[in-house]
Amino acid sequence: MNQDRNIDTSKLRALLEQFKQDGLSIDEVVSRLRDLPYEDLDFAKVDHHRVLRTGFPEVIFGQGKSAEQIAKIATAVLARSDTLLVTRANSEDFHAVSTKVAKDATYDDLAHTIVVDRRSKHEPVPGVTVLCAGTSDLPVATEAAITAELMGCSVEKAFDVGVAGLHRLLDHMPILQRSRVVVVVAGMEGALPSVVGGLVEAPIIAVPTSIGYGASFQGLAALLAMLNSCAAGVGVVNIDNGFGAGYLAAQINLTSTRECGSGDQDIPV
Repeated sequence: MNQDRNIDTSKLRALLEQFKQDGLSIDEVVSRLRDLPYEDLDFAKVDHHRVLRTGFPEVIFGQGKSAEQIAKIATAVLARSDTLLVTRANSEDFHAVSTKVAKDATYDDLAHTIVVDRRSKHEPVPGVTVLCAGTSDLPVATEAAITAELMGCSVEKAFDVGVAGLHRLLDHMPILQRSRVVVVVAGMEGALPSVVGGLVEAPIIAVPTSIGYGASFQGLAALLAMLNSCAAGVGVVNIDNGFGAGYLAAQINLTSTRECGSGDQDIPV
């Protein structure tokens, strides 16, 4: 686990240090740790232990939840974490969170995400690049970028670089060559990941989107094209799953950074 980027682990260590120094009683420690595995809200069980297992707190999937439910889960998450991410949220959800839970919450109406970031010391790790084929793919690409950024990465972006105008992509080769991992978002025929996969050394996370005319079958055509890519090093997430792609990209980037020993050294090209 990367303890340097895990503020919740630091809090737990500080709590135990207080106990070690006789600053807290056993009863006080037990009281604070009572909800560590999960907190039961009746309609939801908030997994506070997840950050200790995976390095990132539980993310709230907003779709299908009421604004009140999202606000209550957000309250529980922020009681023990300095970061919050809600995906598939709407403006009503944001209003509930920003007025009842966190005035410092921000809403991206393109990605439909709610973010709270209270980290006092944070140095983003470079290495993640997010591409999208067309402007219509921006919501999914933006969700991926926001996720990776909140997990501790700096993200370079290149949008509207689809295969219909290949020169637009080639203009961004310097960015691609210094990337540790590239998220490629595309709808229609879903060809862009194969092209990028033939140009770079970094692993590619392909994200099919539901953008396209009837024969695209709401992203199924792009999904199948990406799964059948002839380029090596291409993995595929679900249709419109920008969050999943951004999360995986951050994991790859942060893991490779730890193995290299520093996020400041040059990235091999």
